[in-house]
Amino acid sequence: MRNYNSNENNRETGKMTSDVIDKVFTGRKSTILLFATSMSLAFLLTQLSPELTDSIASAQLPYPLQGSNKDHDPDLGQTNTSSPVIDISRPNSSSLFNDVFKQAQGSVVQITRTVPQTGIAVDPSQENRTALGSGFVFDREGHIITNNHVVANSKVVDVTFTNGDRSRANVTAVDPYVDLAVLKIIEVENNTLEQEQHLNALQLANSSALQVGDPVIAIGNPYGLAGTMTTGIVSQVGRLVPAPGIGFSIPDVIQTDAAVNPGNSGGPLLDIQGRVVGVTFGGFPGGVNFAIPSNLVQKIVPTLIAEGNHTHPYLGFTGATLTSDLAASIANITQNLKGVSVNTIVQAGPADKAGLNGTTIDQYGRKHGGDVIVAVDGDKIREFEQLVSYIEGNKSPGDNIVLSVFRNGSVIDLDAVLEKRPASTPQYNSTEQS
Repeated sequence: MRNYNSNENNRETGKMTSDVIDKVFTGRKSTILLFATSMSLAFLLTQLSPELTDSIASAQLPYPLQGSNKDHDPDLGQTNTSSPVIDISRPNSSSLFNDVFKQAQGSVVQITRTVPQTGIAVDPSQENRTALGSGFVFDREGHIITNNHVVANSKVVDVTFTNGDRSRANVTAVDPYVDLAVLKIIEVENNTLEQEQHLNALQLANSSALQVGDPVIAIGNPYGLAGTMTTGIVSQVGRLVPAPGIGFSIPDVIQTDAAVNPGNSGGPLLDIQGRVVGVTFGGFPGGVNFAIPSNLVQKIVPTLIAEGNHTHPYLGFTGATLTSDLAASIANITQNLKGVSVNTIVQAGPADKAGLNGTTIDQYGRKHGGDVIVAVDGDKIREFEQLVSYIEGNKSPGDNIVLSVFRNGSVIDLDAVLEKRPASTPQYNSTEQS
């Protein structure tokens, strides 16, 4: 596992870069022979040392395989418009997890897309390569939520339910800035799915009510193993994590230790009442996994369905939470100052027009820190995460925003007018973009 703290740029900001995140979304390939060998080894270790079995098996999972559903009730969870809320008064956590899985599994799907070959030479053995992900039913009209990186540039994908029903789905709209995509089930001749009124949509909860330590449940199709459930807790909330391949980050991300592996992306993260609190989209080995908060889903997805796109507000600068290292380069800084250090300014962007100053380098190569944003619309901020979360959650393009900045020993107010976020740009490694 890469030591991210050794990166010079990351030492400055403490942020994760998209090149690190992107590697998380690249599935590992292994052969069926390797899988069979590892399973035999796992069985042997069970006899010798049972506590080692889980780590060996999880380290050697195969490339996508379709799981068996012989014990699955085909009618389970497919009769109501939306899933019922689980009674959490019972103390038996095992039974509680059983109930959540039974009521949610019929709403979780496996998404399959064809991966086009690249290069001039065409390899017949690679003709039918596919990529797998997960998703869940959003409404009775047949809309399904997943990740943008799951569908990539596809226009049509295959959808398979845990009871074996399959369908084709159009990619209705995507939002790469928050790694969300909306699919719409279409009726074609080879569909086995019955009429859309049988779809069972999952309920969305208020993700802002989550607290560290709350139990959560992830359901998806890791490595193509259909209908897999893992459990864990909310490790932290309010994370700022780069969206895959985009020069912007997703605010208010949920961190969890519930296992999320390749193939889980796009699946639901549930609370113990069976409601969606997030959409899983990646993570690191060792139980550091992430989910897009349901509140962001509730804000963006209806717009994607109705209009085909969602416009995000844009301020036009890169910055980072103020640290001791960054503070050392700022003139006349006061002790214990907290806020967002401004690094670069996008020319002719909203921040530039408002008069925000970024970091400069003199003729001797010495860095001179720029402005420090200490408040937004009158509310104090301490971290870059707070700034991005506030703008994304409360503002739209065309809205005014007041930035209180520390400059040359005093605080001044700057008025900015937010604009529409431009097309995706390469990720900045050293600072976050807003």
